[in-house]
Amino acid sequence: MKRYSSISPIRIFSFYTDRHLIITLVRREIAARYRGSLFGNLWALFTPLFMLAVYTFIFSVVFKARWSGGSDSRSEFALVLFAGLMVFNLFSECFNRAPRLILENVNYVKKVVFPLDILPWVALGSAMINLVISFLVWIIFYAIAFGMPPLTILLFPVVILPLTLLIMGISWALAAMGVYLRDLSQLVGVISTILMFLSPIFYPVEALPEEYRHWLNVNPLTPVIAQVRDVLYWGKLPSWGLYCTTLIIGIVVMYVGFVLFQKTRKGFADVL
Repeated sequence: MKRYSSISPIRIFSFYTDRHLIITLVRREIAARYRGSLFGNLWALFTPLFMLAVYTFIFSVVFKARWSGGSDSRSEFALVLFAGLMVFNLFSECFNRAPRLILENVNYVKKVVFPLDILPWVALGSAMINLVISFLVWIIFYAIAFGMPPLTILLFPVVILPLTLLIMGISWALAAMGVYLRDLSQLVGVISTILMFLSPIFYPVEALPEEYRHWLNVNPLTPVIAQVRDVLYWGKLPSWGLYCTTLIIGIVVMYVGFVLFQKTRKGFADVL
């Protein structure tokens, strides 16, 4: 029990030490998510494709939005939009679930030997499965429309890394606070919607007037979305200075969230 409640940075790497348990829980969660549905796991493919089609029609046809330096091609608009959506969907899936992670697994709280701190890793693993599916769809769509993707696409896991660290820190913090503040789930849902429209997902940063652009710059998703688009579509290397900054921020947030979770976990059983 003491090992599981440690705030040592080594315990953060429970994704490795408890990897077999995490993999088992991720598989169980994926299987349960689509159990009994007609199309089963294919919904993980249909959902992003449907949302992509709707957003592409609304923003490229109705609002006639275009990307800076791009063409009028709807295929280009869809691919650049989809790249941003992949980033946001990874974040929002974990962000929205985080306050309920402990509340939905009360049976684990009563088990003294169960490592509660792995639950955010399980949520991230499940979201990563959806990200991989969306990524493969993106590659196929690009290959059909334009041919071979740029070699910078290989850097996709690298530019996603700071976001995963940030997600884990936020998830640990929200999972802990969600036990004591039951209204947090509703608040997080509102914040998630605000973040979606304050992120350069449906429009380029340059489309905003200068006086409003700082709102995008304080959004932690903005640099990740920009760098994902650079390596996937535009064939550009990431800005390493910006990348290192986001990586350091991700590490700090991750550790702070982890410490908060470990410091408050002793009271979970009393509240639940």
